[in-house]
Amino acid sequence: MKICSISDTHSLHRQVEIPECDVLICSGDISYKGEQDIVNDFIIWFGTQQPKHKILVFGNHEVGYSNHLSKKFIKSQDLIKQNNIHYLQNSEVIIDNLKFYGSPATPYFYGWEWNFQRGSDISRVWNKIPQDTDILITHGPAYSILDYVPSLNNRDPHQGCKDLLNKINTLNLKAHICGHIHGSYGTIIRNNMRFVNAAICDESYKASNKPIVFDI
Repeated sequence: MKICSISDTHSLHRQVEIPECDVLICSGDISYKGEQDIVNDFIIWFGTQQPKHKILVFGNHEVGYSNHLSKKFIKSQDLIKQNNIHYLQNSEVIIDNLKFYGSPATPYFYGWEWNFQRGSDISRVWNKIPQDTDILITHGPAYSILDYVPSLNNRDPHQGCKDLLNKINTLNLKAHICGHIHGSYGTIIRNNMRFVNAAICDESYKASNKPIVFDI
């Protein structure tokens, strides 16, 4: 199975060329602050892409979309269904006997969407991840893995989630896909597990990076 991953397009999705693949995954931040026209245009664009299976997880920039009763969530959800997109919000989908699980959660940062305090608060979210998950999709990275943010003065430059890392260490994943930290775009193998930060936008919010494709 060939998987293509993107993230953090921030309205610039139509500048992205999707290569041939079997499953296309987006791990969030398709907008700036949840602008409905941007979100809906992304969904329409995403739905026209070649792969049979498309998986979407939102990010902290999709402001207002955690309220399932809001008019913009309902309208976007209708578009997601019309375009046969798998929308994951702390939920799973099985494709060709592989379990994909997705979550938009990230550690608290100025109260953006799907923010949870580090520690027991966000651990409750990660504890929902099934132990038999094959491909984990989260908006943010795990601690010390594709999460480096330079120039934070006395703050830890690794801004990933330690609680997510603790959960991942209990799993037997084939891959973990994220975005969120633009400057840590790339892919690494650690403990026979592939980690991908698929942020399309760089730190200047220019669509400088290409989709990341790998085989499972």
